Amino acid sequence: MMTESGNLELTDIWDKTFSKSERVDHKKVTFRNRYGITLAADLYAPKGMSGSLAAIAVCGPFGAVKEQAAGLYAQTMAERGFLTLAFDPSFTGESGGTPRYMASPDINTEDFQAAVDFLSVQDNVNSEKIGIIGICGWGGMALNTAALDTRIKATAAMTMYDMTRVNAKGYFDAEDSEAARYEKKKVLNAQRIADFKAGSYALGGGVADPLPDDAPFFVRDYYDYYKTKRGYHPRSLNSNGGWNVTGCMSFLNQPILQYSNEIRSAVLIAHGEKAHSCYFSRDAYANMVRDTLYSDNKELLIIPDAVHTDLYDGGGKDAIPFDKLTDFFRRHIG
Repeated sequence: MMTESGNLELTDIWDKTFSKSERVDHKKVTFRNRYGITLAADLYAPKGMSGSLAAIAVCGPFGAVKEQAAGLYAQTMAERGFLTLAFDPSFTGESGGTPRYMASPDINTEDFQAAVDFLSVQDNVNSEKIGIIGICGWGGMALNTAALDTRIKATAAMTMYDMTRVNAKGYFDAEDSEAARYEKKKVLNAQRIADFKAGSYALGGGVADPLPDDAPFFVRDYYDYYKTKRGYHPRSLNSNGGWNVTGCMSFLNQPILQYSNEIRSAVLIAHGEKAHSCYFSRDAYANMVRDTLYSDNKELLIIPDAVHTDLYDGGGKDAIPFDKLTDFFRRHIG
């Protein structure tokens, strides 16, 4: 349900990484998930439109805040006629939840469902026409939510990560062995003891700064977004100190895409051709259409020459396929 403020401190200034649109009305809102955590969000509505609108909840990237990519997606889709909601996940940004900078496959999936709860009861929303957009790690969360929530009629996963896969197996599955996972667990459990003794949680560090000379391309890609004027935000984990060291521990043994081939509603997965992470989307799509009767409304879109963060803000080359997103959601939620 919606709260007045949920005792959260919400900024009253426009502090986004993108310009404010004059074609959209904007306001801050809050709502609670079923764990009692109050989430902060930006609600965008197309100016001059009345009646019962189709609505879209937006979240991501993983470690970002609603003032970055999620807000850009939400505002742009509102310009195109949808009522949209960009929210901060539990434990991050302006949302509630302590300790800070934790992540959970369960709670973060619930965050998306709580956003659907909120949208479903708005007077100007058609509750039968609700979709979601997940960016980066929240693309995987969006697919997990779509597999669970029958109210969602259309899902877009943009430049997606499967955070459970990368935590359990490493990048490109290079650490996919029982021995490698055991060593990770030993380190994380030792950190739990250290944190318990200290009475606080050690941060894992955000994007490397200064950037090492031998940094791989994908690290440079993240740096160019999170650590520069292009995408830096003071509340973004990735722009600053990062998640807690133990923040993503439960991801090691809780795969979120187990039932993605049971998604009956429409799904669009979009990824940059040159993104280091493109294998997540290719594999997620293949799994989603495997052994299912519901493959006809599933799409995989590979965007030529685009890298991972190009789908955060366009990368200066209009890489985000907003026309395709608009057509997809208009076809499936009106």
